[in-house]
Amino acid sequence: MPPPPEIYLDACATAPPAVAVLEAMDQAQREAWANPSSLHGPGLAAAERLERDRQAIAASLGCGGDELVLLSGGSEAIHTALVGSAGALEPGRLLLSAVEHPASYAAAAALERRGWEVRRLPVDRRGVVDLEILRRLLTPPTRMVSMLWGQSEVGTLQPIEAIGALCRQAGVRFHVDAVQVVGHRRVVFSRLPVDLLSCAAHKLQGPCGVGALLVRRGVRLEPLIGGAQEGGRRGGTEPVALVAGFAAALELADRRLAAHGGVDPMVALRDPLLAALRQREGVRLSGPEPDDPAGRLPHHISLLVDGPDGRPLGGRRLVRELARRGYAVSSGSACASAGAAAGTAGTSAVLLAMGYGPAEAASGLRISLGPWNSPDELAGLPAALEQARRRLAEAPG
Repeated sequence: MPPPPEIYLDACATAPPAVAVLEAMDQAQREAWANPSSLHGPGLAAAERLERDRQAIAASLGCGGDELVLLSGGSEAIHTALVGSAGALEPGRLLLSAVEHPASYAAAAALERRGWEVRRLPVDRRGVVDLEILRRLLTPPTRMVSMLWGQSEVGTLQPIEAIGALCRQAGVRFHVDAVQVVGHRRVVFSRLPVDLLSCAAHKLQGPCGVGALLVRRGVRLEPLIGGAQEGGRRGGTEPVALVAGFAAALELADRRLAAHGGVDPMVALRDPLLAALRQREGVRLSGPEPDDPAGRLPHHISLLVDGPDGRPLGGRRLVRELARRGYAVSSGSACASAGAAAGTAGTSAVLLAMGYGPAEAASGLRISLGPWNSPDELAGLPAALEQARRRLAEAPG
């Protein structure tokens, strides 16, 4: 008997493209397929479509069109923000939290090779950075702070406004990784105490392969990829169809938020599901409680699961068991999982940084919801998790 079709509950890894996104991309590919830097008719048509979508993206994110750099996604945006903007600074100290995305640590390592000092700030049991330690370190030689707004593994939202205010007061450049936040809350760059902000289309039902870096006027960037495009800040022919999909995805997200008073309607799906899951034996929440909307991503559930003997069960084994029962969930971030598959990662560094032991840090389970989900789809998940839990307790290894 074939396995049941999977109910997709892994929005933090990537979201299935919305129909309107695919339609916008198809139209752009048919009507604006040329190189937007070309001066003939097809090139001018592509340039016009690109500029129209650029302005739509900028309006959605609350920035000027000249503050928007289009590139290949979140990882490139983070590297451009850190390595690119550091090119105009003397080497100094970079501060990050202990629960950042692997791309931020990779960019930080590149800066270390250029003579920068990198310091990771501790977090509490919820995954929130210690603001007092941050305050004490916002003195020379600190020149830059990079902070992940929404943590993909445990759902933690950092207090970006408070962190940004401290950085402004100290005259320190501040980058925010907003990849998991854009599309789930209104982001208005002009009102944030932030110098650089990165995001990606595929987390909000847009296409993979396109993202944006918002750059405050006056912040200089050295391009990682040289060329005349994007105001000389990112070379390469702009992918007009992907940008069209990005703009369409942001428009859908904006409409969804506006229709629900600025609150992501995924909260109404998540909270009953989380309540039902927490009633099951051996299931614990990791990260912040969901009753604080400023503390946790609105579409996110992170769990630790113990077997009947009280010992933590492996998260990756639970993912496989739930997949057999028709539910596509994850254990940790997709990027960290890719590293684990390559033999370069084991237990969750995020959970370890939050104070969990190695066995617990290997038992994390993440469920992240999207507009394609429904209450009926989610109703069977608590029972399926219990079945998976008991199956693993009985199985060797």
